[in-house]
Amino acid sequence: MKQTTLCYIEKDGAYLMLHRIKKVNDENHDKWVGIGGKLEAGESPFDCVRRETLEEVGLTLDSLRYCGIITFVSDLYGTEYMHLFHSDSFSGELPADCAEGVPSWVKKEDIPALPIWEGDKIFLRLLDTEKRFFSLKLVYRGDNLIEHVLEF
Repeated sequence: MKQTTLCYIEKDGAYLMLHRIKKVNDENHDKWVGIGGKLEAGESPFDCVRRETLEEVGLTLDSLRYCGIITFVSDLYGTEYMHLFHSDSFSGELPADCAEGVPSWVKKEDIPALPIWEGDKIFLRLLDTEKRFFSLKLVYRGDNLIEHVLEF
């Protein structure tokens, strides 16, 4: 089973989003997502999100809040456990481009209008409203969200 991390880095009411347009065989192709990737052997979720953020967008995360775990169940992509993080303190210079896509600061209120996964709207709302750790199960058939279960 795949384990990944995803971090929403916040600055001035905006999240750093990555428009995933570089890899053709990317399950997130053409979507806007936060920063993250797959855990490597021996890594904790914290290790992974720090490494992926530095590799993808050249930023060092100075603070992290572990917000929840998202269980994705998909008939196309299998099951994935995604460790969700938030950061509002970082250092480094953001590149104009990266291997995964194009990074951009997007105002939080503008994100729902972008091409994002339907389930992302649920956990993005939770990032702003919940300080408790949560578990969110998202069940997809194709690209359609057919079920979600939120637990605290």
